[in-house]
Amino acid sequence: MTRIVHYLRKGAEFVAVGFFVAMFGAFLLQVFMRYVVNHPLGWTSEACVIFYIWVIFWTAAFLLRERDHVAFTMIFDAASPPARRVMAILGAAAIGGAFIAGFPAMFSFITFMKIDVTPVTRIRFDYVYSVWILFVLAVIARAIALLIRLLGRHWRREIGDRPPAGQEPAAGVE
Repeated sequence: MTRIVHYLRKGAEFVAVGFFVAMFGAFLLQVFMRYVVNHPLGWTSEACVIFYIWVIFWTAAFLLRERDHVAFTMIFDAASPPARRVMAILGAAAIGGAFIAGFPAMFSFITFMKIDVTPVTRIRFDYVYSVWILFVLAVIARAIALLIRLLGRHWRREIGDRPPAGQEPAAGVE
């Protein structure tokens, strides 16, 4: 299973790199056309914005881990391991619950956006922002997975708890 996850992650990285390269290529083309050829292209600015939207939400959905996000953890770090577990459970439940509760409205709005198109390339807005649905589903899945891990027997790993020196469990035992 970890090999499949590894290949899926690598695939997601290649897609993100592709979006970034496309965005950067469109940007360079716009600079060249505007300042060298003196004939700016309208579609390149729009393409940069669309690729930017996709690279940000794609990366946040499939590549960033919880520990990669900026967090203010002074209270969390000062709490005991059981209290940190409760805080982590409440946080994951709140995030997952909010996204689950909002998902029908978000999905409805994204599908509603098919009535409008981008000004230059005429791409439907539901296509442009469909990556948001993938992002929301990924947040929900990650919150559920985190809750399962926090409610499992290896919950201390999830909160970054390390046993005191000299009390490490034997290899393969926890």
